Amino acid sequence: MDANQFLAEFGHIANAPGGIARLRELILQLAIQGKLISSSGEFSSTKALVDDIKSIKASLIADKKLPRDKPFPKISEKEVPSERPEHWGWVRFGELWQLLSGRDLKSSQYNDSEHGIPYITGASNFDNGVINVTRWTPEPVVISYDGDLLITCKGTIGKTAFNRLGNIHIARQIMAIRDFSGKHNSDFLKIWLDGFVSQLIEKSKSMIPGFSREDIYLAIYPVVPFEEQSRIVAKVDELMTLCDQLEAQQKKRRTLQNNLRQAILQAVAASQSPHELQDSWLRLQANFDRLFSAPEDVEALRSAVLDLAITGYLSEASPADEAVDAFLERNNRGKQERLSSGEMKRKKASATDVHQLELEIADHWTKVALEDLFQFIDYRGKTPPKTESGVVLVTAKNVRPRRLNKEPVEYISEKSYKEWMTRGFPKTGDLLFTTEAPLGNVALIEQEPSFALAQRVIDFQPFADLNTKCAMYFMMSPTYQNLLEKNSTGMTAKGIKAAKLKQLLLPIPPIPEQQRIVDRIEQLMTICDDLEKSLNNAGKVATSLAAASVASITGIAIEQEEEPMKAPQTKLVAPVRLGTPPDIKAQAPLATILARHSGEMSAKDLWQRFSGEIDAFYAQLKTEVAHGWLLEPSVLILKDGLDVEKTIDEDGAKLIQIIKKLGGLVYEDDLFNQSDLERGTFEKQLKLEMKNGWIIKRSAAEARALQETSGI
Repeated sequence: MDANQFLAEFGHIANAPGGIARLRELILQLAIQGKLISSSGEFSSTKALVDDIKSIKASLIADKKLPRDKPFPKISEKEVPSERPEHWGWVRFGELWQLLSGRDLKSSQYNDSEHGIPYITGASNFDNGVINVTRWTPEPVVISYDGDLLITCKGTIGKTAFNRLGNIHIARQIMAIRDFSGKHNSDFLKIWLDGFVSQLIEKSKSMIPGFSREDIYLAIYPVVPFEEQSRIVAKVDELMTLCDQLEAQQKKRRTLQNNLRQAILQAVAASQSPHELQDSWLRLQANFDRLFSAPEDVEALRSAVLDLAITGYLSEASPADEAVDAFLERNNRGKQERLSSGEMKRKKASATDVHQLELEIADHWTKVALEDLFQFIDYRGKTPPKTESGVVLVTAKNVRPRRLNKEPVEYISEKSYKEWMTRGFPKTGDLLFTTEAPLGNVALIEQEPSFALAQRVIDFQPFADLNTKCAMYFMMSPTYQNLLEKNSTGMTAKGIKAAKLKQLLLPIPPIPEQQRIVDRIEQLMTICDDLEKSLNNAGKVATSLAAASVASITGIAIEQEEEPMKAPQTKLVAPVRLGTPPDIKAQAPLATILARHSGEMSAKDLWQRFSGEIDAFYAQLKTEVAHGWLLEPSVLILKDGLDVEKTIDEDGAKLIQIIKKLGGLVYEDDLFNQSDLERGTFEKQLKLEMKNGWIIKRSAAEARALQETSGI
């Protein structure tokens, strides 16, 4: 390998999204291509090594200690690297190694009471190269010996670990590789295997559910002199250590960047005058390149803009503006007209322990309770039966911050629509507000509505000419979202009661000023959108450059996905909650973040605040869950062998069909969201179906183990 070429490409690779992981892959590829160290030798010595191993294998086959192989396919010239050490040889993997495929056991054949030998089922047993044992069996069938290299081949593929436990039984999600000749360096095997599987996954666009025995057994394997194998292993270890150090430096730099960005954004939000705000904003704008390096960073800027809006620092009073009292008169008149006509009932909210907004506002602004600004059109209760077509039903899943999402599309019949929509109809300019799952999403109805409303969504219909877009932005601000959370209840999913919601105060500027605020917010949001788009594009360019750099060094072209997934969504949907508070000296960054945010947030938000790579986040999450500092969400699974179609005909079976549609395994909060039931109704229904034995609750770790064992 040309050192100058590597150094020239190093920055492109290391600084790209996921760059350190790509560097590790590059090291492995260079190692198995013979480009990592300088080497020389005679091909005759390599051939002698191959002949020696084949002779040992033939003897073992004759003694019936190894099975007889079918003839191996001849290796073609195009299968081996074009640039390769002349003294290396190339053979089919199965010619030099023994490969054992695991086999699953019946539930009656294993236990958790340490009776028998360890039973290793899948990736959940692998932890950074160490094998964890949770099951044992007295009836082993496929036995791995001490020193074998294990690799996961189904589910989460490519995890490797050496067997240091002695005799163990392996399930079908695992293969064991054994050095029957004693002529190999097993650490070199692991380097080759990690590089080979990484290449296999990349070429399959990471969608491969597993690989077959033939994928490895018939692969091209390099035959390298033993002394050279040892030097390659030493060099890989050295470079991987450097990658660890570089990763730590990047994480530290990212943390410092996040802290600096938050400090400047807090200074912007804490401005005490328009002049101070302008100075802080200019300082922020001048350092965009230093403060924002990833698209998700921009969300903090959007939040700061909304907080500035609700505190009054995005606008100034104008002598030409109509006083806010004139609006209040029209508003009160509009409310009284609705009460007098019977369009709405005269019912005053009477909740206690209501937390109010602790916010100083301008003298020409006022604060008004939501029930005095809006008619609450509330269809909470039982959702009407859904149909394949008819009138569109808008649920909490459709209400997103600032907008209504058309997906998912659900319907109720025309007949149900007429029977259901008796409390009022949504209008253009109304706000839709979600009361739970999720709490506090606000969307503006901008087109003539022709839909029904489901439960967990309230339509805020203004009594007068309130600028509802301004009200929406105020409600979306972190300041107001924190107020909603303070007034919420619930453990598994936060929700707010309508009686409390109605009494919450909202800052109200004069009507002309409301429009100026909206204009200013949208100008700044455009800047945020442009910045996010720029960072997205920069990330894609960096990723492409990194891929091109790897290709230019290794000769292996990696096909890039058009829209690479930033993080595995299925692992980031559920909320994470604070468990036992850690000691102040404990290394518990995730628990510390949660403690500052009322003890709960979605895993995705927690990851973004963590400011590390996704793999590092999962590792930290696992550590803190193990210590009890964090509570892992519950997972619901169907009873093994349950006939769902037959069971749903029974009275009371409602949730199992949803779980089946979601793959047989779902977080409890996701099932609640999909059910369209009120929280209390959902919990009663879940309790009923669990009591009947149709649904089983497990921890996420237990569910992952079951998933791997069953091959789901």
